[in-house]
Formats: sequence, structure tokens, C-alpha cells
Amino acid sequence: MRIFGIGIDIVETARIEDSIERFEDRFLNRVFAESEQEYCRKMKFPARHYAARFAAKEAIAKAFGTGIGANLGWDDMEILRNAEGQPYVILSGDGQAFADANGITSVQISISHADHYAAANAMAICD
Repeated sequence: MRIFGIGIDIVETARIEDSIERFEDRFLNRVFAESEQEYCRKMKFPARHYAARFAAKEAIAKAFGTGIGANLGWDDMEILRNAEGQPYVILSGDGQAFADANGITSVQISISHADHYAAANAMAICD
């Protein structure tokens, strides 16, 4: 096992909440998959959960060393939870192509959120 890269991000929950209020579905559909939106909408404080997923995607982009852009788009990453509640990543499109081209076999993430901030870290791993 070899670590390709690690990333970390923190975001203010109010920033995400403001983007949702200002841009509504245009923002949500650009950044989050329908499954992510469905999950977050069910929560008492949806903005916290959106912010955590936003931070996770930024952390993944940092772990890949690409940022969000040509090699990795918002829609190339989906943040889900397993039956035990552990978050995991599904890559698709350019994100999966980048991972394949660079020998990245898995991406491990950890996310957390509180009233005002959400944070995430990511580790891209090659076998």
C-alpha cells in the first residue's frame, strides 16, 4: 500500500447555507448528487450535512492534487454512508479515470460537523 496523497478541508456551514439560499437547485445540482441531496434534506440541519460533503469533496481534490476542475469535478465524487454510518466515496467520470490512471485503488474519508463548521480529510491510496 502506498499513499498517493492526503487532503483536508474545513468550511463554514453558513457559507454553504448562503449558497443554498441564493442559488437553490442550481448550486445543489452542480455540487451534490441526488442521493447526497436526499440524505441531507432529511436531516434537522441540512446545511451542516451539505457542508460536510462539500468539505469531503474538497479534501479529495487536495488528496488527488488536482483541485476541482479539469481532472475532477463535483459530480465525479459522491459521498455516501454505509450501514454503520461510515462515510465512503464513489468516484465516477473524470474522477474515476484520474484514479485509474494514477493507480489509486481507494479513497478513505472522515467527515465531521458542528454548528458553524464542517471538516473532512481524505487519503488516496494505491495498492
